[in-house]
Amino acid sequence: MPDFSWGKEAADDAGPMHRNQSAAEPETLALSADDFSALEERVSRAVSIVRKERQARAEAQERAGQAEVQLREQTMLMENLQKELNAMRAERDHVRQRVDRLLAQLNMLEL
Repeated sequence: MPDFSWGKEAADDAGPMHRNQSAAEPETLALSADDFSALEERVSRAVSIVRKERQARAEAQERAGQAEVQLREQTMLMENLQKELNAMRAERDHVRQRVDRLLAQLNMLEL
């Protein structure tokens, strides 16, 4: 089996380019004071935006939590009202039946 040395080949391939980059690095890394100030300002704006977004997210989560609590309360209220409505309908039907019986009895008396 042939023995491969990837590290050596990669170093050989990158060698000339790496040497050229190291010679060019001082030129590419040199920033003027204006460039650095502009970069600093952009970073500060980005940090500010991230802070605002995190605060907005926290507020949204708080509102969502409150909405969930309110939804549970409203759901329980709705269920209670539904039960009460069903009870009133049943009571109405019962009263209707009693009134129908009374009317039937009155009709029998008139004959």
